[in-house]
Amino acid sequence: MTRFIARAAGVLTLCIAATAAHAAELTVSAAASLTNAFRDIGAAYEARNPGTKVLFNFAASGALLQQIAKGAPVDVLASADQETMDLAQQQQLVKPETRQNFAGNSLVVIVPGDSKLAPKSVQDLLDAKVTRIAIGVPGSVPVGRYTRGVLEKASLWAPVEAKMIGAASVRQALDYVARGEVDAGFVYATDAAIMPDKVKVAFTVPTQVPVLYPIAPIAGSANTADATRFTAFVLSAPAQAILAKYGFTKP
Repeated sequence: MTRFIARAAGVLTLCIAATAAHAAELTVSAAASLTNAFRDIGAAYEARNPGTKVLFNFAASGALLQQIAKGAPVDVLASADQETMDLAQQQQLVKPETRQNFAGNSLVVIVPGDSKLAPKSVQDLLDAKVTRIAIGVPGSVPVGRYTRGVLEKASLWAPVEAKMIGAASVRQALDYVARGEVDAGFVYATDAAIMPDKVKVAFTVPTQVPVLYPIAPIAGSANTADATRFTAFVLSAPAQAILAKYGFTKP
């Protein structure tokens, strides 16, 4: 009987430990452009919060929002634009008082590292030698929305769209250029910086709307305390230093 009780207690202890381990997992859905910086931030957060494991899901902000809206178990959303977070707020997936801007970026046009093309402005993309341009799909990829806004203002969207190779994320646009599958592409400066040997920045594109990244805990998170704590950490000096290392600016 004593042996049975001891064995049962052991099983109960394992069950409690498994439950605690699950509860300590924090799922963060973040824009693809944050991949490198957030992996480092996640490691730094785990070091300061023993027992907590940060799980990341990186993709285009629009795709992340769709996943959360369909019930994906996510605790924190970090998007690459305000529009995505606005939609999350409208759908009551995040509370307005919890969202905060934590980083800035800039839009650039890149070309393959061995390209002889040297466009200096968006008008130069009309050159007949530029036949394929990687652009994030505006409907779901923030970098595509920033791009379309710039080109529409310059009355260039239609002719450039005709050369567009749609990308499912900014990192896919970067890969298209790095592999030489397109002549040019619109990405963020931070993305271009991670492949200096394969792509080169042709020029920086002034945007109508500042490229600002908001973050917020998901309202239905089962780990509200951890989600709030992680969001606060992203805004802290150590995390901001990591973002700066990867080229992100202050919001």
